[in-house]
Amino acid sequence: MNPGLVEKIWVRAEAFAREAGDLTLRYFGQSLTVDDKQDGSPVTVADREAESLLRLRISAEFPDHGILGEEMGLENGDAHILWTLDPIDGTRSFMRGVPLYAVLIGVSVEGQPAVGVVHFPALGETLSAAKGRGCLFNGSPCQVSTIDRLDRSLVLTTDVEEVLQTPQGPGWRKLAGAAHTSRTWGDAYGHALVATGRAEIMIDPILSDWDSAPLLTILQEAGGRFTDLAGTPTHIGKSGVSTNGLLHDEVLAALAQG
Repeated sequence: MNPGLVEKIWVRAEAFAREAGDLTLRYFGQSLTVDDKQDGSPVTVADREAESLLRLRISAEFPDHGILGEEMGLENGDAHILWTLDPIDGTRSFMRGVPLYAVLIGVSVEGQPAVGVVHFPALGETLSAAKGRGCLFNGSPCQVSTIDRLDRSLVLTTDVEEVLQTPQGPGWRKLAGAAHTSRTWGDAYGHALVATGRAEIMIDPILSDWDSAPLLTILQEAGGRFTDLAGTPTHIGKSGVSTNGLLHDEVLAALAQG
């Protein structure tokens, strides 16, 4: 990877995420028409306009890069550098006026994750990282927590019922019961809480590529771990487990228990 190019992408990705986030705030708390996509998930005008803006900015500055977005699919898919976008992660939260939604950007170079940005417009919080350069929370370095005991940990998921319907459901019950506290501060916000040391564990049984794209870089650069439920570090897994690293193996073992 070209260090100078990665640095430039990191800076611009954060700026693009903030600009798209400002756009979503124009609609936040408003009554919006909601369409259902083929998978049953909701989409609003804010989702579409935010992704259009991101694509416009990326294409203007990096015309030879590829773009994969939740709402508009893949463009220039043969490119060596790919931007993966989720213009609003947590659309249901956004629609209800809950501020825990995010703009997500992950950038990979030759298939390897290089940059991750998670921006929460309504909270004014931005988490970003570049490979080998650390993780920043609102511009300052951040790290995962140093808690090494499950009975002192905060464990999170997006939807308990969704977890219980997976093969990891019984393991989740044991994990949540053994933890000090469990909450459903979900979607990208749960992973951000782990990366900034405000929680120890976040479990996501179902993820799309645009959900997970920024997370591996962010968690690793913050000193933690991000894998799928099988324990594989990946930015394009279909599930996700974020931890402070100290508890990761214990978490995976607990989830694997039937």
